Amino acid sequence: MPESPRTYGGVDGSARVAERRRMLVEAGLDLLGTTEPELSVRGVCRRSGVASRYFYESFADKNALMEAVYDRVIGDITTTALAAVSASSNSERERVHAAVHAIVRSVAEDPRRGRVLFSATLSNDVLAAKRAESTKMFAALLAAQANQFYGTSANRKQVLTTHFVVGGFAQVLTAWLGGELDLDESAVVTQCTDLLLAAAPYAAP
Repeated sequence: MPESPRTYGGVDGSARVAERRRMLVEAGLDLLGTTEPELSVRGVCRRSGVASRYFYESFADKNALMEAVYDRVIGDITTTALAAVSASSNSERERVHAAVHAIVRSVAEDPRRGRVLFSATLSNDVLAAKRAESTKMFAALLAAQANQFYGTSANRKQVLTTHFVVGGFAQVLTAWLGGELDLDESAVVTQCTDLLLAAAPYAAP
């Protein structure tokens, strides 16, 4: 059984491990979200200021770190979107608008997130797998929200619709962040809200 990290300088060993892990994930987000299509252990350690010998106490390899970076971004956005929906009124439009606004704002205020999630120039097997996984997760989350709101249950038509909506929304954000859509943030939110509402009858028959 591995020995627990010792307390040093008044700081619990587990807390030091957690802090080093946080610093490595943040450095990974900086690198993936700005300039580098691939991570290297050396580059991440240099960026984070964490000695390379500590990298492997948190991650098996650079792919594991890349997955952690992606999960961090998805987790932050999901939490923000669900909180926005919970804080909105019970109006159908207000709930959809709150979720869309929260997601668009999250990627607009921190371009690193948008690059990690949507950039076509940042692509490898690890990110491709994580993007497919998150598409399924968001489709399931959208279905659950629709069923809760409308008092309906899942069906094949709803599964198709939620995947269509999530995939389309992701492509809009990809094009917008890539400069292919000449729209301001408010217009993106409004038009995506309208499109999601138009699909609502199919998501909740």
